[in-house]
Amino acid sequence: MNLTPPQRRSLTWAGLALAASVLLWLLAPVLTPFIVGAVLAYALHPAVERLAARRVPRLLAVLGVEVLFIVAVLAVLLLIVPIISKELPLLREQIPILADKLNRSVSPWLAQFGINVALDIPGIKAFVLKYLDANFEDGLATALSSARIGGSIVLAVIGNLVLVPVVLFYLLSDWPQLVARTQGLIPPRMRAQATGFLDECDAVLGQYLRGQLLVMLILAAFYSIGLALFRFDLALPVGVFTGLAIFIPYLGFGLGLVLALLAGLLQFASWYGVIAVAVVFGIGQVVESLFLTPRLVGERIGMDPLMVIFALLAFGHLFGFVGVLIALPVSALIVVAVRRLRAAYLASPLYRG
Repeated sequence: MNLTPPQRRSLTWAGLALAASVLLWLLAPVLTPFIVGAVLAYALHPAVERLAARRVPRLLAVLGVEVLFIVAVLAVLLLIVPIISKELPLLREQIPILADKLNRSVSPWLAQFGINVALDIPGIKAFVLKYLDANFEDGLATALSSARIGGSIVLAVIGNLVLVPVVLFYLLSDWPQLVARTQGLIPPRMRAQATGFLDECDAVLGQYLRGQLLVMLILAAFYSIGLALFRFDLALPVGVFTGLAIFIPYLGFGLGLVLALLAGLLQFASWYGVIAVAVVFGIGQVVESLFLTPRLVGERIGMDPLMVIFALLAFGHLFGFVGVLIALPVSALIVVAVRRLRAAYLASPLYRG
């Protein structure tokens, strides 16, 4: 069968795309830190370029931006420290009391239906004293034992934590050269069209990142103020952590919800804490899902609210948690491609007749 030159080119590009997809699938575990580093480099390189444009040596600019980013990430993670340091002593005191209250209130109610259940209060107290009153040496011994059991997992996590900053440093240092080399691989006859498409994608992704950052800041303020109005002692760290962790869909909100529920139960030792958390986090989730993300993120990348919700559900169903993370950025690129395809179709003889 004789193929025309356009058909041969199409088959060649399809074969290259298939080979690249198979290679990515086979090397996925190895490529994870490099992909994470590339995503971070894409997000942080504008700051490096601004500093370099002001005659700051590129090495210092890269080091400064990367150090500030690492400090910001550590600061978010350290928000959990005051929560844990305050709640662990309360946990030791309140768990037996809460169990006793639950025993006295729930057991008689269940007995009416012929279900005789009673919590083992002495056993719960012994468990709390054993696991929440352990000294540092016992905790260190347990951690080391766990590390020996899952040594390969621990080494993989530590390796990625070390490798990602190294990859990020080299990518930020060589970003202009990498972009130039990548553009040099595009056939000259297609370079202008491809460069225009990539520039438009870059603008859309930049708008997505700015919109997502705005959503995070608004939610951090909302959760902090909402919990403070209900007199939560840990309103600020819990609220700020939850708002910033929203960047990780579901997991960030879930972790913040667990921390807030724990803080409410331990501080108030009643249903007041649970109801307060349900009100604040329920309103926050509704506002974020139906207003903030569709308006501040979706409209910036040219997607209406229904498209944003559909993209999150569809990518989550197809690819799981990773799909939720990449849903809106990938959708932004698809929107750019669809715009160009639509413009080409409207200008084609097929449409014009």
